[in-house]
Amino acid sequence: MAIKQGDFIEIEFVGKTQDNEIFDTNIKEEAEKIGRKSQEASIDNEQDSYARKTIICIGEGMLLKAIDEFLIGKELGKHNLSLSPEKAFGLRKKELIKIMPMSVFKNSQYKPQVGMLFTFDNLIGKINAMSGGRVVVDFNNPMAGKNVFYELNTKSEIKDENEKVKALMRYFLRKEFEFKIENNKLIIEAEKDYAGFIPLFKDTFKKILNLELEIKEKP
Repeated sequence: MAIKQGDFIEIEFVGKTQDNEIFDTNIKEEAEKIGRKSQEASIDNEQDSYARKTIICIGEGMLLKAIDEFLIGKELGKHNLSLSPEKAFGLRKKELIKIMPMSVFKNSQYKPQVGMLFTFDNLIGKINAMSGGRVVVDFNNPMAGKNVFYELNTKSEIKDENEKVKALMRYFLRKEFEFKIENNKLIIEAEKDYAGFIPLFKDTFKKILNLELEIKEKP
């Protein structure tokens, strides 16, 4: 079959630099080679995310946009993709290298050290240098400015509606909830803390699954 926009596909991938160093993968064995643990939070803190299938909806940006574009029209199976910085993680930008006062860290959980990664205003930064009460932080994506290479294995098309729902929950909601599908509705049962958050994705679920979203708050 040729992959189309909107198809749900089970995929395995390995992202490498020009020097053949792995920087991203969803294959446990490859991740273990570089001592990497899953960056994706385990569902309910109980499951290893590498043990689950990675299912994406083509065209919805669940991986790089360039990967979506590349896979449309391809047959299921193994593919190799080379990407320039512009198509991958962008060019490095000088304006994303910031000089911050040490006082920024005074009341935080971070004890700054050169080479440390931390999150600030929803951006991931790397501390490049510290001197005289100032910290030089690089907020560029670590892969910015680099040519990258992906080994892709599109294993199967997912037809089961329940599997599609679970895949979207994991990606957009970062958690699986109890749900059922009936009368063209996706009915999700969620705790109070989540019940006000999930409706933000009503249009997304409607667009992708053509199902109206209804939330039932658990007592």
